[in-house]
Order: sequence, then C-alpha cells, then structure tokens
Amino acid sequence: MNILLRIEGTFYAIAALLIYWQQGFSWWLFAGLILAPDLSMLGYLAGPRVGAICYNVVHSTVLPWIMLLYCYLRPSDLTLALTLIWFAHIGIDRALGYGLKYTTGFKDTHLGTVGQQK
Repeated sequence: MNILLRIEGTFYAIAALLIYWQQGFSWWLFAGLILAPDLSMLGYLAGPRVGAICYNVVHSTVLPWIMLLYCYLRPSDLTLALTLIWFAHIGIDRALGYGLKYTTGFKDTHLGTVGQQK
C-alpha cells in the first residue's frame, strides 16, 4: 500500500509541475512558495494533537481540489499557480514518504514512521 501511495504522490507532483510549466507561470513564485505548506508544522508548538490537525488540513488534497474548482468557476492565473504549487508540494511529500500525521507524534504518518520507511 505504501508504494502505491508514494507512486500516486509522484503522479500528483509530475502533473502539477507539467501543468505549471505549460501555463508559463513564474518559477520564482514556485521556488518561493513550494515549502509554504510546511509552515503548518508550527502547529506542533501547541502540541502533537494540534500540530497533526494543522499539518493534515494543509497536506490533504481536499483544499487544493476546492481551489481548483474555484479556478474553474472564477478563472485566475494566480489562484491556479498557487493551487498547482500546493499540489506539487503534497505530491513531492507523498513521493518522499511524508504522509498525513497521527497525533502520536510528527514521525508517525499514514505512510509509516518517517525515517523507517522502505
């Protein structure tokens, strides 16, 4: 299951990057924001439960899909670029084995324990 989810993440990242490139969006914007979703880790300052919730809300694909739907209803290059960066970030994380977090600790994810994955 882990390998399948990591392959899925790889495809999310590749698709987002290809569409981003095809649309001609700024690679400076991409470089500046690709790690922005990781700011959600600041929730861990309030403890593992709050941290996991903050991280999972930002690292689930639900919100980027909602943004993509919004882009369809109200076309916006900036919103589409931000959405694609977000999808790319999530995809890269999944491909590298960084999954959604359990409240037991930052390293405990739906893809296994970070650092002990095969």
